[in-house]
Amino acid sequence: MTKVLVIEDEAEIRDIFLDSLETEGFEAIGAKNGLVGVQKALENLPDLVLCDIMMPELDGYGVLSTIRQYPATAMIPFIFMTAKATKAEIRQGMDLGADDYLTKPSTVEELLRAIATRLKKQAHVKAYYATQFQQVSVPPLLEKAKSVNPHSIFPSDSNLSQVFEYIEANYYLPISLQDVAFAVGYCPAYLTDLVRRHTGKTVNHWIIERRMAAARTLLMEGNMCVNQIAETVGYQHEGHFFRQFRQYYNTTPKAWRKAQLLNKSEVGSTVI
Repeated sequence: MTKVLVIEDEAEIRDIFLDSLETEGFEAIGAKNGLVGVQKALENLPDLVLCDIMMPELDGYGVLSTIRQYPATAMIPFIFMTAKATKAEIRQGMDLGADDYLTKPSTVEELLRAIATRLKKQAHVKAYYATQFQQVSVPPLLEKAKSVNPHSIFPSDSNLSQVFEYIEANYYLPISLQDVAFAVGYCPAYLTDLVRRHTGKTVNHWIIERRMAAARTLLMEGNMCVNQIAETVGYQHEGHFFRQFRQYYNTTPKAWRKAQLLNKSEVGSTVI
């Protein structure tokens, strides 16, 4: 049975929503304020949360920020209910990872439609990620780049170990912030803030950093063309690889390889 947590401090409104949800076959759970709501979210792991914004103890923004910090509740669809919704308030909620807004008073039909939409989207996302990469194997050409030590690229941080482990295992695939966030159980907005606070950089930066390390290793082999390298390390378009490589090294991949091989040759000659 699908569980829906309703966090609403006005008892009459809360009871109306709970009764309506139970009538429609949901397991409805009520919470009288934000603190109780967070506790019940962690205890019951609902499939969706409906939450008022203006509440005593802990407001809706605080509830959302809190449950997004726990992997078990980070990806639960979250719908705000509010008597007013300015652009600034909506933006604030979306930045925290809210999925939708319902303006009170809302009809039961509007409520059920919003819930159905969010649950359907969540089901599609889960199905997508369950099958997206399960059949993908490591390209043979990439075996040469495995000599790169991940610890020389990613900072040591226990809070982000799962993030970096996922990037290390999948950087040669067309992954994005959304893929990493889902894999580690956080919403993209919260993960972005978490990684930036701990490293000063973005998730996308670390994906590119790992791809560049692999590209450097393959370039030094000297026998792979640049478009092969671009595809091998996760770029769907060679032009995208060229642009990002130039941003990192202020030169083209071919020019970088030529310079590195020349330096290597000169060092070898000096030793002899």
